[in-house]
Amino acid sequence: MPLHDWKDDRGWDSVHLVWLAQLLDWVQPRLPEGYRAYLGSVPALTVDVPNGRPDMSLRNWPMAAQPAPAAPPDAGSEPDEEAVATFTLDPQRALHVDLHGALIAALEIVSPRNKDRPAARERYLGRYSGYLRQGVHLLLIDVLPRPAGFSFVDALAANLGLSQPPCPAPCAVSYRVGEPVPEGTVIALWRRPLRAGQPLPVVPLALGASERIPIDLEYTYHEAARRAYLG
Repeated sequence: MPLHDWKDDRGWDSVHLVWLAQLLDWVQPRLPEGYRAYLGSVPALTVDVPNGRPDMSLRNWPMAAQPAPAAPPDAGSEPDEEAVATFTLDPQRALHVDLHGALIAALEIVSPRNKDRPAARERYLGRYSGYLRQGVHLLLIDVLPRPAGFSFVDALAANLGLSQPPCPAPCAVSYRVGEPVPEGTVIALWRRPLRAGQPLPVVPLALGASERIPIDLEYTYHEAARRAYLG
């Protein structure tokens, strides 16, 4: 299915959620052994049993039952204070790939709320650049042409000191974080401009210096649009 013209972004939220699910279904069976993919939020904080063998094992020795100490009445039952903080929890989901509990790669689809205000653009620029600065490979998909004159890809290039020609939205760009060099860090890019009415390309998602999996944006977008009843 050719890319829709998302200048009118009504209906985007349903497509966004289903597209992420389709991408997850695409990625999971193509991952090498030991990797896992899931939909998470940022920061990706999980409490889980790591893959592989544990660092130590514990044996449970039976002990005689001891009566529990009585707690003072009302100890810690109420907070000392409640206040309203000036932040909101980030509802944005992303596709994350980890290996032995370490985040390896992320796939992000830009939503209108990510760039509708200067504060939002700054916040999500920090989110996307944060992946790369921590050595996490990133595939960034932005099919939304508005606001005109702004591109996360161009903002990322400026933030990271990359010299590259302009890449306006809609576009998809994949970043592979490589080895450090005296001047900084090597980053490889796959830049794919997108056009309304045209099929979407296959773009790689890097898992390492030589490992990557192909992401079929056309197939996954087609299935998402079909399931979201988008004609």
